[in-house]
Amino acid sequence: MTLIKSISGIRGTIGGKTGENLTPVDTVKFAAAYGSWLKKESKKEKIKVVVGRDARISGKMIQELTMNTLIGLGIDVIDIGLSTTPTVEVAVPLEKADGGIILTASHNPKQWNALKLLNNKGEFLDGEAGARILQIAEKEDFEFSLVDDLGKISVIENYIDLHVDEVLKLKLVDPEKVAKAKLKVAVDAVNSSGGIAIPALLKKMGVEVIELYCEPNGHFPHNPEPLKEHLTDICELVKKEKADFGIVVDPDVDRLAFIDENGEMFGEEYTLVACADYVLSKTSGNTVSNLSSSRALRDITEKHGGSYEASAVGEVNVVKLMKDNHAIIGGEGNGGIIYPEAHYGRDSLVGAALFLTYLSERGEKVSEIRAGYPSYFMSKNKIELTPDLDVDGILKAVEKRHSSEEISTVDGVKIDFPENWVHLRKSNTEPIIRIYTEAKSQLEADELAQKMIKEIQDIIS
Repeated sequence: MTLIKSISGIRGTIGGKTGENLTPVDTVKFAAAYGSWLKKESKKEKIKVVVGRDARISGKMIQELTMNTLIGLGIDVIDIGLSTTPTVEVAVPLEKADGGIILTASHNPKQWNALKLLNNKGEFLDGEAGARILQIAEKEDFEFSLVDDLGKISVIENYIDLHVDEVLKLKLVDPEKVAKAKLKVAVDAVNSSGGIAIPALLKKMGVEVIELYCEPNGHFPHNPEPLKEHLTDICELVKKEKADFGIVVDPDVDRLAFIDENGEMFGEEYTLVACADYVLSKTSGNTVSNLSSSRALRDITEKHGGSYEASAVGEVNVVKLMKDNHAIIGGEGNGGIIYPEAHYGRDSLVGAALFLTYLSERGEKVSEIRAGYPSYFMSKNKIELTPDLDVDGILKAVEKRHSSEEISTVDGVKIDFPENWVHLRKSNTEPIIRIYTEAKSQLEADELAQKMIKEIQDIIS
């Protein structure tokens, strides 16, 4: 059982001992730290926070603890209940709230839950704010309100519908064009809130929906991370029902994966590539993804005359670089689409709507669209180290060995070779180095990874 505290929130497994897991006590403590930080940061007399959750079994309990802690601090709460991460992000500015809390552990299994924290723009907190909240939690520097100053809870039950309506207003989303294409789409929402949100969006766009695991009961029927090895059921369903393609989302609906009409993975990395291809075909501009994402986005961006930049890993880092570089679309290679015309957060509803419009406009099969993109293959490995080793020193030695290549040290060490790349990152929680490689064949990507592992072992010895 585990409790992980970071600048982006607190995440842990339900049950067990206080301070070691996400217990009710830890939930209250962290919610109080966030609320206390908001009160110190804000100059307003009354503060308002939006709270929503995914469909995890522990969700209602964690949400009640969180909301009642906030009203105990004199903060008003807007309870949007069963929701998605991007829905809460959209709700914060729409409600003119001072912040938001999403209760979700994203792609982690059902025993996990988390409090993810937003600012008044509906965006994830930066490192400085997150560090301050951790300090407040550590010191238990809370001052609760007197009885006449307690906050109030107001309930808005239809925010997913409001979110869908916001997506349909986007200029590059064309429901009429999609309806004319008469598409049939299978949806696997792993029995979480995506089972409400994605079918609702598709039906409003005139799409015939085949639902698989769309009952939001929190009992995940398979590992909720949308990877190939977990998605055999929907791959079979797409073929059986002769669907045009399949859509897969994780429990909080910020990661999006597609299955083509043959029941084959489109590739999580290519979700962003396809959406960017469509957006860039209509609007000139730049793109951003993180250092561990596919080179294919760079290729597509340059094809359209734009420039591509890579950020450190982490959504907050991607968003910052997107703002700095005026990127018109960006995200992460895990299927996370960030489209600033909607909001600065990964949003599977936005990604699905853009892709549906693109598919309808092209009049091609999903496999044909995928075949038109540069083909890259990734390998993800790690090398375990003893705690006494100087990980930064090892990475510095790797950097020195490859000083003649194109190198980025924004986040670990990324070496861009002419035909492939390798990205080495140290873990913040354990003595390991993560090794990501990409090449034009799986064999080449795997061989590059093994070569780097041997190189690191040589440096250590």
